[in-house]
Amino acid sequence: MSENSTANNTTTTSIPESARLADTYYGVLGLHPSVSVIEIRRRYRQLSKQYHPDTTDLPPSQAKVKFQRLNEAYGTLSNPQRRSLYDFQIGYSRLNVIQAPKGWEKPGQETMSRTAYLDPTDRPLSAGEIFVLFLLGGTFVGCIVLVLTVAYLRGETLM
Repeated sequence: MSENSTANNTTTTSIPESARLADTYYGVLGLHPSVSVIEIRRRYRQLSKQYHPDTTDLPPSQAKVKFQRLNEAYGTLSNPQRRSLYDFQIGYSRLNVIQAPKGWEKPGQETMSRTAYLDPTDRPLSAGEIFVLFLLGGTFVGCIVLVLTVAYLRGETLM
């Protein structure tokens, strides 16, 4: 009986993401598709030093192929338009990365903030901000007084 139950059970295995990205340009660089351009540049520089035909211990033909593949990957991923087209081609969507987590706003959930402030810009001023406002106000008043003083000394009428 246990043999039949194990024979009828089917297990679903999914391919790990690292295996799916192995044949892509991201796999060549060893990066996830959501990395920034800066990370792509850093990784490219690191791998280009490692695989450059003049500096590697690999056979020249193998080093040349790896270095050309690395340059091709960097050329595509460093250009924003080519990268977005390539991401579309391999089926990667940046929208999945940006979406809010599930259950962020459930139906019927109160949408009001739990703080006393309505939004991040509605908050009390810090001591430094108040000091800067006084400096700016003092500078403005000082400029007005200076203009009036210069006009008075020249004998010009103000009105």
